[in-house]
Amino acid sequence: MRKVTYSMGVSLDGYIVGPDGGFDWTGPNEDLFRFATDQVRELGVHLLGRRLYETMLYWENAERDPSLPDSRLEFAAIWNRLPKVVFSTTLSAVRGNARLASGGLAEEIERLKAAPGKGNIAIGGAALAAEVAALGLIDEYRAKVYPVLVGGGIPFFPQRERRVDLELVETRTFESQVVYLRHRVVR
Repeated sequence: MRKVTYSMGVSLDGYIVGPDGGFDWTGPNEDLFRFATDQVRELGVHLLGRRLYETMLYWENAERDPSLPDSRLEFAAIWNRLPKVVFSTTLSAVRGNARLASGGLAEEIERLKAAPGKGNIAIGGAALAAEVAALGLIDEYRAKVYPVLVGGGIPFFPQRERRVDLELVETRTFESQVVYLRHRVVR
């Protein structure tokens, strides 16, 4: 059965964006970008909140930019083929290989888990991940921890008063000193 994963870049103090809404501290890093591309290649579907969906719209036309390096063009091709489900109360339409969610979050995830096909179900966006975590539906947390303290912003982990036991599955350190941590939820 497909797993539900939540993976994002995070500062050492636990934020996906800083107090100003920026994430320029994640900076370009080729080996980390290739790693992220490989992770997206393994997905079956990506669930996104409105803000992340709008951020990722950049990739819809990136394949047409001949100045982009091959690694970015490869990511764009993989991302554009990947089915996406967008959760939004304000969008009336989405583009590319995306659709607006037709049901509630739990129902949508259960339908996707039961559907035939390969690849995990990725959750993108802190607000959406917090809702999925509150429902107890995240199977793995995958954090790319950057060596920076940003002092506030949007937290990676949902702010719920609920204990979740985790088991370390994988770690990896990149040349940029970013550390990838993959934890499975112990049920």
